Amino acid sequence: MKVHDGFNRAPPRTGHGLSPVGGCATVGRVSTEDARPLARTAYGMVEGRTEQRVAVFRGIPYAAPPVGPAAFAAPAPPASWDGVRDAGAFGPTAPKVPYPEPFAALLPDPDVPGDDCLNLNVWTPDPAPGARLPVMVWIHGGALTRGSSACPVYDGAAFARDGVVLVSVNYRLGVLGYGLFPDAPANRGLLDQIAALAWVRDNISAFGGDPERVTVFGESAGAISIGSLLAAPRAAGLFSRAVLQSGAPEVLPRDRVRTVVRRMASLLKVPATARAFAAVDPTVLLAAQAAVLRRSGPLLGGPAFGLVTDPGTLPGDPLDALVAGRASAAVPLLLGWTTEEYRLWLAPTGMQRHLDRLGPLAVALARRRSGKDRAAVRALRAGLPAAGAGDVAGHLLTDLRLRDPLRRLAAAPGRRAPAHLYEFGWRSGIPGLGACHALELGFVFDTLAVPESSWLAGPEAPQALADEMHAAWVAFATHGDPGWDADDPRSRKALHAPYDGAGRPKEFGGPARAADLGAERTGRTTPTRVLP
Repeated sequence: MKVHDGFNRAPPRTGHGLSPVGGCATVGRVSTEDARPLARTAYGMVEGRTEQRVAVFRGIPYAAPPVGPAAFAAPAPPASWDGVRDAGAFGPTAPKVPYPEPFAALLPDPDVPGDDCLNLNVWTPDPAPGARLPVMVWIHGGALTRGSSACPVYDGAAFARDGVVLVSVNYRLGVLGYGLFPDAPANRGLLDQIAALAWVRDNISAFGGDPERVTVFGESAGAISIGSLLAAPRAAGLFSRAVLQSGAPEVLPRDRVRTVVRRMASLLKVPATARAFAAVDPTVLLAAQAAVLRRSGPLLGGPAFGLVTDPGTLPGDPLDALVAGRASAAVPLLLGWTTEEYRLWLAPTGMQRHLDRLGPLAVALARRRSGKDRAAVRALRAGLPAAGAGDVAGHLLTDLRLRDPLRRLAAAPGRRAPAHLYEFGWRSGIPGLGACHALELGFVFDTLAVPESSWLAGPEAPQALADEMHAAWVAFATHGDPGWDADDPRSRKALHAPYDGAGRPKEFGGPARAADLGAERTGRTTPTRVLP
């Protein structure tokens, strides 16, 4: 099925009945909090806000609303407008269901109603065409079924403060973005992301950005998406650097994704086609999706939506293509994980305690699934003598999903550009979470002061660590090198050097300590908040 490629040119102008504007296209560096900065996109003028001496433009459409017959189509260019479009508030988020408890208390996920969900936000210190500042484009996570750019933890003001133009995007989720149908293009969420990157290429200079210095970065499903963007022919040339946080390039078997669609069709009593699904009330559609995905999870598997190989968007396995140097071999990479990724899924649900009770059986099952031998388990236990079966099993599964593929990518002989590897080891102030999945986000964005950051980190997260981590991301986007300290005693080699398969990754916050694990298992901790 042909994918619309009309993002390469500005459309003809049509009226939208918005506020009239004179000939002013942009304004320069922001100086007052009451200033209303203007920028001209290919589709019309937008008016933002000034916050913390940074210009912010929210809810700018990069594609037409995916509604009605377009719900399962490839993204199309947005309609243009006359006058000035207000860009003061976040635009609609993609249709989704809320996180269930206990995750809803840990992961903020705002919902903004409306159809025009293919929108983006821009934070810039200098909305003038000549500024030529580095650009970072954020792709959020959420298992490709939840999340949005409106999450307060993703506020881009700190990046703009430090000389970077920060762009965050929404894209279609769940069955709308990743359901596999005979009458619709595959990987529509990925096509949305490519459309957003094309918008950045064509428009970001009006916001002070340099379209030749674009870094994409994302976490979890956002990082998985970037792994596919690196390998997707349609995305070639749209960015020059990439950061993958706690997500590795992967595709799901097409039959696994089709199974989700078929189960939904059975619940809805409609054919498993995009045309039939587009005629279902969106609320009913999301309820069916939630019912089918209820027992799935990132570590334990089950039904899932995900990216698939597809001739029109992703012709092969992205990890294989990247390791072999067939795609993005010259793109510098920053890759990493948190020390105890698995605890976000295991601790809040009580699964961690259940695995501890299973003991050797849990470890054996995880070892079999991860493909590790007994020597690997012995080495893991030697390094974490206080770890219970849940931690051992979690580490083995994290190796399978994250550490092993990211190390393989970082050290791939087919690559011509450096890859820098990190590990985030600071442990949350909330007992049980440890150095869990997504914990690093408030540090990367330097948003620890945002109340929602404490949902996952607790009330006393170290600002010095945020300063260090945020500065590394800014340095990578600006210079292509995160600036690891060459004298760091925690590594056997200079940490500023690209990863070559030897030594340790750069450690942020230090590794999880065995003493912490032992105290946690025996209850000798001072809780700031108790998990269910």
